[in-house]
Amino acid sequence: MTKIHQQTFGKGKPIVMVHGWAMHSGIWRDFAQMLAQNYQVTLMDLPGHGRSEKIDSFTLEQISEALVNAMSDASSCWLGWSLGATVVLDIADRFPDRVNSLILLAGNPSFTQTAQWPGMANELLDAFADKLNEDCQATLLRFLSLQVNNLPDYKTLLRTLKSAVLECDAPDHKTLQGGLEILKKADLRPALADISIPVSVILGTLDTLVPFSAGQNMQKLAPGITLNRIDRAGHVPFLSHQQAVLAIISRFMDDNVLRNGNFIT
Repeated sequence: MTKIHQQTFGKGKPIVMVHGWAMHSGIWRDFAQMLAQNYQVTLMDLPGHGRSEKIDSFTLEQISEALVNAMSDASSCWLGWSLGATVVLDIADRFPDRVNSLILLAGNPSFTQTAQWPGMANELLDAFADKLNEDCQATLLRFLSLQVNNLPDYKTLLRTLKSAVLECDAPDHKTLQGGLEILKKADLRPALADISIPVSVILGTLDTLVPFSAGQNMQKLAPGITLNRIDRAGHVPFLSHQQAVLAIISRFMDDNVLRNGNFIT
């Protein structure tokens, strides 16, 4: 079994948090401590990220299995940010008994842009993949800067991101490329359309990676989801708009009462 690094804080309804591409669970630290004042919060490093062991092939199937196997059998709310949102949606689809609700934070079930679906330009993801082989660190820094572009406190947020990321060694090239492949090719729209548990989607209006219009399209696919808009937030609203995100999560968790292992509204 793959060793997955995890930390748990607080007491209450369980929330499992999964970070994004090239990151690790340290990115959540301050935010998670505040969330843990009211809930039991578990932070997990994706395989090959942070302090978690690598897996043979960084595919969505293997990632989801590794995370689920590392957790207890209890049903939890899973919160995923960016690539993490893709992972938790896949977990909800393939391990429904382990997920009682979902929070998709700056996530998109189909990450790349098409004529019918808003997202990140495929050319940009291809450019990141090419540049990783030339200068991994510069590519990661470029990706970080995209996450806070156009925000008033751009420099402060970028310093925070850099500081958190540099706490651990970067994932190896194979893992990073695997993550980009998932972002390019994974399509979880059918899973979202079929979902029967409560789902909260949190998006910023200034996100350059996941446009707010993606959330509007998600709501058309799954009218039962709750779409939350954070004005003037980019791709890291849990850093730039911490109180707003905490309020949205608390409202979502408290509006759904855990009964017999399942959330009901």
